[in-house]
Amino acid sequence: MATNYLVAVLSNRVQAEAAYMALEQKTLPMEKISLLGRGFMSADEYGLINPDDAADKQSSQLAYLLVPFGFASGIAFSILSGLQTFAWAGEIGNHLIGGLLGAAAGLMGAYVTGRLSGWTVGSGDAIAYRNRLNAGKYVIIAEGSDQLVRQATAILRQFEPENIQGYEELAPG
Repeated sequence: MATNYLVAVLSNRVQAEAAYMALEQKTLPMEKISLLGRGFMSADEYGLINPDDAADKQSSQLAYLLVPFGFASGIAFSILSGLQTFAWAGEIGNHLIGGLLGAAAGLMGAYVTGRLSGWTVGSGDAIAYRNRLNAGKYVIIAEGSDQLVRQATAILRQFEPENIQGYEELAPG
């Protein structure tokens, strides 16, 4: 069973309150309707994904792969190049330092790549809605059956929202 979402962005508080009251008057289940914006629910209270959380998760996942790969690559480069950059460390020490430098490079790569991909891809449209909320806009979210979303769409279109978008979240399995 899929859960459907309707997200509408309204430009001001008066328009948002009027739209919310119109949904209420049509006897839609108001526990399935959320109004986000100044004076109402925040993005965090609603549970809208934080792009920083997605970026942290992506960085951590990449680090598990890139740090060991960087360590092995650093040792391999040290052996193949024959460089004695740290003469005081001896041959084995040079290879280990090369491995540690490779691991550090892998960690930096995981951080940068993970942050960028987490911010742009991992958070989906959430960052756009957060930006609109930060700009003083209001967001109405209707969550439920396809029929509920269709009813809410018809009502909200009357208020000419800046943006109205439907989403479908498939149940796992």
